[in-house]
Amino acid sequence: MAAKKETHAGEKSVVVAPPSEQARELVFKPSVDIFENEREIILVADMPGVAADDMTIEFHNGLLTIAGNVRPWENAEESDILVEFEIGRYARRFRLPEAVDHEKIDARYTDGALRLTLPKLESSLPRNIEVKVG
Repeated sequence: MAAKKETHAGEKSVVVAPPSEQARELVFKPSVDIFENEREIILVADMPGVAADDMTIEFHNGLLTIAGNVRPWENAEESDILVEFEIGRYARRFRLPEAVDHEKIDARYTDGALRLTLPKLESSLPRNIEVKVG
């Protein structure tokens, strides 16, 4: 898996929701960096404006889904003067390699960035094999 060395702040990528949905909803595709080391794969997703309790992370049949809702900033008694933050839902899916130990996936959310640590199965890690004489 190729590693992206730098993170770029940018605009939200908008994905059109399927036409079968009743209400038209903005769905954002979060920018993601993925890198790995010998023991794990790390996925960092940019999801500003999403509260941790408005986020879902699911793993099913080798497919990892991350999603979260961006809620309006203003209160009900406030009226808008200028609105530049878009309200909607973040969603992205990834097919994980079989070498990932899905039982040990760890998720941390800090400063608008979701960091998933995807440990590799012990059986898939490289190991040194001792050479015996005789």
